[in-house]
Amino acid sequence: MKDKIWLSSPHMGGNELKYVHEAFDNNWVAPLGPNVNGFEQDLEKFLNTDVKIAALSAGTAALHLALIECGVGYGDEVICQSMTFSASANPIAYQGAIPVFVDSEIDTWNMCPVALGEAIRDRFAKGKKPKAIIVVHLYGMPAKMDEILAVAKEFDIPVIEDAAEALGSIYKGKACGTFGRFGVLSFNGNKIITTSGGGALVCHTQEDKDKAVFLSTQARDNAPHYQHSHIGYNYRMSNICAGIGRGQMEVLKDRIQARREMTQFYIDLFANIEGINVFTEPSTDFYSNHWLAAITIEAGKVGKTREDLRLALLEDNIESRPLWKPMHLQPVFKNAVYYGENVAEDLFNNGLCLPSGSNLTDVEKERIKESIVTLFN
Repeated sequence: MKDKIWLSSPHMGGNELKYVHEAFDNNWVAPLGPNVNGFEQDLEKFLNTDVKIAALSAGTAALHLALIECGVGYGDEVICQSMTFSASANPIAYQGAIPVFVDSEIDTWNMCPVALGEAIRDRFAKGKKPKAIIVVHLYGMPAKMDEILAVAKEFDIPVIEDAAEALGSIYKGKACGTFGRFGVLSFNGNKIITTSGGGALVCHTQEDKDKAVFLSTQARDNAPHYQHSHIGYNYRMSNICAGIGRGQMEVLKDRIQARREMTQFYIDLFANIEGINVFTEPSTDFYSNHWLAAITIEAGKVGKTREDLRLALLEDNIESRPLWKPMHLQPVFKNAVYYGENVAEDLFNNGLCLPSGSNLTDVEKERIKESIVTLFN
C-alpha cells in the first residue's frame, strides 16, 4: 500500500528541541517557566496588538475559562456558531449552560449576523438574555466581525472568538482572536503550529490574564498552605510544550504561506471543473491562513458527490474529511434551539476538506492531483 497522505500533520521547524533541551537542562518541566513566558510573549508580538496571552493545556480549556470570566453559569444561555468542531460548544455544557445554535452565511461559512440578530431578539422575547456569543473563524477564514460585533454591542453581549483554526488570519488589518472580549487559540497536533497539545486565551487586560492563570493553576489562594476560595482547573501549559511552541513560532509565517499555497494548488487544479468551488476569501477585507483547504461539490453539475471524491482519495490512501457536521444536528445537542436556515447543513452535505499540510511534498501533491483528475475524467 502507498504511504498515507494526511489531512494536516505536524510540521517541525528544527529549533523546537533547543528550547525543550533548555527546559530539561534547567529542570523546568512544570506548568511554568521561561518557555511559557517566552511563548506568551512571542504570541503577543505576533498578534501585533495590545493583548495579554495565557498559555494553556488546550484551546478547549481557554474557551472554558473565557466563559467563566464572562460570568456564564448554570442555566445561562450562550449563542454558538453551529458549524464548528464540538470543542466550541462543549465548554458551554461544562458550565451547566444552554447552547443556542446559529446558522452560517455562505460567504465565509461562519456565523450569520442576520440569524444572530434574529436569535437574540427571540431569546429576549422569551425573557432570556444570552450571556455570551461564541463565533468561530472556520478553517482559518475570518468571520464578518464588524457585523457580528455590531449586533453584540446593540444587545450588550460579550463576544468570544474561537480562533483555534485561525492563527495568522486577518480581518481588515487586525488579527483574528483580538476582536472579542476574549480570543481562543489552539496548538493541537493538526493545527498550523503545534505544541503537541495546547492552547491559549487572548485577553485585553492584565487582570483578565491573571484571573485565567489563577483559575488554570487550581485557583490556589495566597496562603502558606493550600487554600481555595474558588473552583480551579489544571489547565496551564507545561514548560516543555511551550518550548515546542517557541520553536514553532520561528516558522509560523512560512507555515501560513505554505497553507495558502495549498489552497492555490486546488484553485488551479479545479479551475476547469464546473461545479467544484474552492473555499477562499470573499474580498480583500479577509486574509485566511487556509489552515484547511476545503471545497464544495455541486453534484448536479459534476456528476460526482462529496462522498465519491472522499472514497476515491481513500482508495489511494489519501486522507480527506467532510466539513464539520453542524452542532444542531449532533445527537448530543439534539434538544438545543437553532436559528437560521440550511446553509450549514448544505455545506456539510456537499463539502470536503482536502490535504493541506505545510509539509506536503511535490510527489504527494502529484499523487493528490492524479487521484482527483482520474475521478473527474
